[in-house]
Amino acid sequence: MTAQRPLTYDAFVALAVADPAVAGLVLKGSRAHEGMATRHSDHDLYVVLADGCTSGLTRFAGHRSAELDLVIVTVPEFRAAGMPGFERYALARARVVLDRLGGGIARILAEKARLTAGEAARDAATWLDAYANSLYRSLKNHRDGQALAARLDAADSVRHLLELLFVLDRRPRPYNKYLVWELDRHPLPGWDTGALLHAVDRVTATGDVTVQRHLFVRVEAAVRRAGHGGVLDAWGEDLDLMRPR
Repeated sequence: MTAQRPLTYDAFVALAVADPAVAGLVLKGSRAHEGMATRHSDHDLYVVLADGCTSGLTRFAGHRSAELDLVIVTVPEFRAAGMPGFERYALARARVVLDRLGGGIARILAEKARLTAGEAARDAATWLDAYANSLYRSLKNHRDGQALAARLDAADSVRHLLELLFVLDRRPRPYNKYLVWELDRHPLPGWDTGALLHAVDRVTATGDVTVQRHLFVRVEAAVRRAGHGGVLDAWGEDLDLMRPR
């Protein structure tokens, strides 16, 4: 663990397992997504310390190398990580390496993987309105001959749309790197994965207005079934531009 012997993942795990202050170890990132790791992938590891315990491993806090990145936290800090925040998806699909809390580490991860009904209702309304806004701007810019602006707004609309679709299923949206991986293994209810990915690819690449409008038809039906029709109704006659001609 000197400059001549860098700290490796296996060596650190052995140290952590031998330390009774360590309540859990959680691996996230490519190494936790089956089939996604490459020769460039490091090990992103959360080290969870038991409440009230001290550990000599804190000397490694913030360690980053091509082999190993460490985040050392207490149990309460681990419970709060990504709630809300960008880290939530990474932890939702993380892998438990060590759990000395009788399954408590796994339960914390399960809580991150499932939005509460209140979170889902609030966030769905937010992302739906953002999606409609970007979609409307894209179609209006296309109508007015603003090709670049139309494509940029189309790409923005896809980002909001994906957030919305995962929220409707009470799941955090995966990072772009893991979108195909996630949908292949955990499809969104009511959506054909291949067709959805094709539409996303087409809209982000070209801003195709026909695809955008037909996609909106599916989205509108889904959000109205979920009880969010009022968000769309607030758009009034502007919805006509979003629907197929």
